Amino acid sequence: MREKFRVWTENIETFLLEVILEERRGTGEELVRAFAYGCSKVFQAAIKARRFLYNVRILRDSTLGVQVIAIGNLTVGGTGKTPVVEKFARELRDQGRNVAILSRGYRSKPAPVHEWLLNKLFFRDDTTPPRVVSDGKSLLLDSEMAGDEPYMLASNLKDVVVLVDKDRVKSGRYAIEKFGCDTLLLDDGFQYWKLRGRRQDIVLVDRQQPFGNERLLPRGTLREPPSHLARASTIFITKSDGDTTELRRRIAQFNPTAGVIECIHHPLYLEDVFTGQRAELEVLKGSRVASFSGIAQPESFEQSLLQLGAELVYTKRFADHHRFTQQEVLNAINRSKKRQAQHIITTQKDAVRFPKIDRRDLPIYFMRGAGARRIHAGAAFDLGGPAWAGGRRGGVLGGRSPSARGAGESKDVFRTGKIPAGNPQVGTRKLPTDRRELRLCHQDGGDEFGRVAPTRAIYTAAKPVLAGGHAAAAERGRRNRSLWEF
Repeated sequence: MREKFRVWTENIETFLLEVILEERRGTGEELVRAFAYGCSKVFQAAIKARRFLYNVRILRDSTLGVQVIAIGNLTVGGTGKTPVVEKFARELRDQGRNVAILSRGYRSKPAPVHEWLLNKLFFRDDTTPPRVVSDGKSLLLDSEMAGDEPYMLASNLKDVVVLVDKDRVKSGRYAIEKFGCDTLLLDDGFQYWKLRGRRQDIVLVDRQQPFGNERLLPRGTLREPPSHLARASTIFITKSDGDTTELRRRIAQFNPTAGVIECIHHPLYLEDVFTGQRAELEVLKGSRVASFSGIAQPESFEQSLLQLGAELVYTKRFADHHRFTQQEVLNAINRSKKRQAQHIITTQKDAVRFPKIDRRDLPIYFMRGAGARRIHAGAAFDLGGPAWAGGRRGGVLGGRSPSARGAGESKDVFRTGKIPAGNPQVGTRKLPTDRRELRLCHQDGGDEFGRVAPTRAIYTAAKPVLAGGHAAAAERGRRNRSLWEF
């Protein structure tokens, strides 16, 4: 019964997506679009009302006294959010932070229906602990229970806690109390306003489809109006080709003060879905390959195969987050062999949803992505510089540039070690706890309740190296033309 319901919902989702993107034509489809347009106006009014209720404190948000970084987007799916979350978690972990990723676990196995109904009918709070995908040491759940993205993050990251729960205040509190976490990453958290405190909002904008079809759900793919970019601390332009002048101009209309960073997503190697054996990307050059995917934007994935020199002889697409059956995989193998494909290539997010099969007559690989460096036209940047979280400008976390203090001194301050919430002592160095003293030296990282916990920025341009030119110009260039590779 559950499987039939899943198939039915995926078919409806695919149909509606094709209708709102105007890939289907006809009188019936026009009526659906007209109805969806009316619903999108209601949705827009609901968004504004909800935002107003939070602003006037009728709806209350919560603070947990630790650094909160929300990474999300304005559109539904397909912006390359997961590798950015992974990069943030890895860098923060390497800098001595105790990191937890909080996900709502989209398309994970839901709780029993009767429990959900009883909680709603009797207005009971859900006291069930969050699902622990990883405790930082071991992978504890499969992809069906966790959801494909939390499972993939937990598989790729060591010493990072990954929790799944729709109530991220509850899961954040659990991460602090049970695992001693001092930094919370909200995966797909830009629209989650219930958790505030010392929070930075990172928004991803896809260069290929920055604002979808410019319409709100359900008539379009926007979750919020583009004007809500004003809440962002930093904006990432993903899948960048360097030609982003017009997009940057539009972003500046909504948020002229946020730092803008351009990202490139690129694969590092191929890995067999079943055996884990690795292969170099060069094996794709000149090879006949089949693509197999269930993601939001398969066109981008298929284009990357062509760019690597592969000849694409067969493609099979499924709905985003589709859980593959054995028969679907076997059918893809048979059809790929008929077209004389030498390899089947999928994405890592899809690979975690593959069933176990015994056939090995056609290798199935997924592409493993990588995050290496940030590039700037005409300049090179040292990515290792630390910064503070409390300042208004400078670094991805809004930190103060290390120019105010020597890089060596800062590295000594940020010696590896846990930073308990509300305790500014790091390693063996004691930091000032008086907020006035911190504010005078631009190092106040406290929230509205006065708790202080310093943190390093993910990436800061500590030492811009140019052939010539003023340092201020170099800093402006860093903020305006910085580019990352993932």
